[in-house]
Amino acid sequence: MDLGYINGKFVQLDERVIPIEERGHQFGDGVYEVIQCYNGQPFMLEEHLQRLLESCEAIKLPISETLEDFRTLILTGIEKAELQYGKVYLQVTRGIAVRNHPFPDVPVSISMTLKDTEPLAEGYRVNGVHAITHDDERWAKCYIKSLNLLPNILAKQEAQEAGCFEAILVRNGFISEGTSSNIYMVKDGAVITTPLSNHILAGITRMAVIQAAEELNIPFVERYFSPKELLEADEVFMTSTLVEVLPIVKIDGTVIDKGVPGEITKKLYMQYQELKKKALV
Repeated sequence: MDLGYINGKFVQLDERVIPIEERGHQFGDGVYEVIQCYNGQPFMLEEHLQRLLESCEAIKLPISETLEDFRTLILTGIEKAELQYGKVYLQVTRGIAVRNHPFPDVPVSISMTLKDTEPLAEGYRVNGVHAITHDDERWAKCYIKSLNLLPNILAKQEAQEAGCFEAILVRNGFISEGTSSNIYMVKDGAVITTPLSNHILAGITRMAVIQAAEELNIPFVERYFSPKELLEADEVFMTSTLVEVLPIVKIDGTVIDKGVPGEITKKLYMQYQELKKKALV
């Protein structure tokens, strides 16, 4: 069943629990993580929670909770919700206070939802998806998993209106990432992706793909590349917690190579499944 949590209490999702003067609601003053569960077990939970703590530190959120506290909360929620194949959304904000820009001296707010994961549309993984490119109009601290996602939403909506799955963002002439994903191209047998910096999120699935590539002896290169290079790639794919490894076969109306998911993308997806099996025993 779907379940929610707010500041020490598990609730139904339709309960009214967020005050108007909540800084996440008023300012987007908070951070979050999304964790995928398989067979009732959260995948790469430690990595997600470590990134959450780093995001809290980056925006000076004065949390007293430890990684172990968050782990216990999530595992308790999964058990209460009887979640098997589902997603956990965990959010930490600066709390409830009279609307004013300076940080208030109040406890942080911790909320969570636990829901079944909607399966990808039939054919996406087999046939690949389409994407557009879009100017990266976000702020300069995209390494923080912040609640401030309006530029992502606007770009994603443009992709949806164009009949595409994702918008691939371009900053200063180079690919940064997707609106909710990391982006990769394959050229001459090597996987290439944008280096980590303040301008992209250090994806948890990205970490798993690096490991999968190492195990498959596939060269993995972190360097900047242009939209032109992307269109001329042998393969293109995206990764995120919810889509895992997903092939992209057309960008801005241009077919990538033969217009079908590539062999290296397929191999990385299968190796990702093996990593899950090993982690979720």
